[in-house]
Amino acid sequence: MTSAELRELTASEPLTLEEEYEMQRKWQVDEDKLTFILLSGTSLDAQEGEDTLAPERLRALPMIGDVNLFLKGTPAEYANRKNEEHQGGDGDEDEDDDTFEVEVEIMIAEPAYRRRGIAHTALQLLLSYATDPAAPAPLPVPKEKLVARIGDKNAASIRLFEKLGFAVTKRVPVFEEVELRYVGANATPWISGAVKTLLLEEGAE
Repeated sequence: MTSAELRELTASEPLTLEEEYEMQRKWQVDEDKLTFILLSGTSLDAQEGEDTLAPERLRALPMIGDVNLFLKGTPAEYANRKNEEHQGGDGDEDEDDDTFEVEVEIMIAEPAYRRRGIAHTALQLLLSYATDPAAPAPLPVPKEKLVARIGDKNAASIRLFEKLGFAVTKRVPVFEEVELRYVGANATPWISGAVKTLLLEEGAE
């Protein structure tokens, strides 16, 4: 990531090209990270009536950013702890709060695509998918465990998450950031989208 502005907005460190490739490989296999690449283009739903999607449909669409979930712990562990508490076990509520959360992050890398509602739409699709009871493991995640950490000077991103039902719950001056958690303050439900299977090209794994 060569843009100083993006590094500041995402609290990222400068990496070499080799380090960037290694990070991408790691994110592809890590079970505690979910990354979705954002592409610019017309709605695939309007053109594709089937449940599958061919790779050539995506090649011409420019990549404009990404949206991510970082899982600290697993939803299953959290559910087990809550079940123990419900049954009168000795589960520690404070320990539970410390051991499981789901951090949400989004980046619109291309300036031409900012302030157009793309981040708002992409986050709704991600959050709706991630909290859907029908979502595959390691999902779904409880809404009350969603958290976002944003630079305290990034007013636009803070307002964006507030529109989605988050509220500032902590300020961390030493890191110059605020922490927002989902509190259900959004007036309307998140929109949802259609999930399609990407067909692998011949020889791909």
